[in-house]
Amino acid sequence: MEGSFPRTLGGSNVGVRKVAWGITGSGDRLSEIVGEMRRIKERYGEVEIRVFLSKAGERVVKMYKLWDELGDAFGDLLVEQDPNTPFLAGALQTGVYEFFLIAPATSNTVAKLVVGIADSLITNSAIQALKVYPPVPVYVMPCDLAEGFVVTRLPTGKELKLRIRREDVENVRRLMGMEGVKVLKGVDELWAVFRGHFGSP
Repeated sequence: MEGSFPRTLGGSNVGVRKVAWGITGSGDRLSEIVGEMRRIKERYGEVEIRVFLSKAGERVVKMYKLWDELGDAFGDLLVEQDPNTPFLAGALQTGVYEFFLIAPATSNTVAKLVVGIADSLITNSAIQALKVYPPVPVYVMPCDLAEGFVVTRLPTGKELKLRIRREDVENVRRLMGMEGVKVLKGVDELWAVFRGHFGSP
């Protein structure tokens, strides 16, 4: 992945190498992301992937009937109680996790990251990770990448046409310019992140 972070970081990464994966409240490409992350886990068996969900993320995962699949693949699912519970921010800052991946990231999450609003588990953890030096890498896969229209599939199977606003796309551009953040434009780029940190499986 061009411009990817180095494989080795400071901190307390000893023994099993760990990754934090945050899920926010978007159903767009959620099933595809979950499927790809499962395949990555199978190929990178030596890497522990812990799943953290925002409150909205929990609702959407259950709506799409992916809760059991996630739990079977990744173990206990950690759901937001408040911005610091579970204490993901501290674990990121002290090097427990090698990087923080947010996929999918809603336009709301992206907007908060851009202006520094840390009032949710996912945004607080990401912002605290970026405050340490050198920053803990944060990878974000936004739902809204380019102006226009997209068609997403609801849990019922019905298709829904959505308009991606100019304002949301501008926030993604601003996110791209933030130190320590890499924006992922597609599910296939998940593999590049893992290869950049852990080598080829």
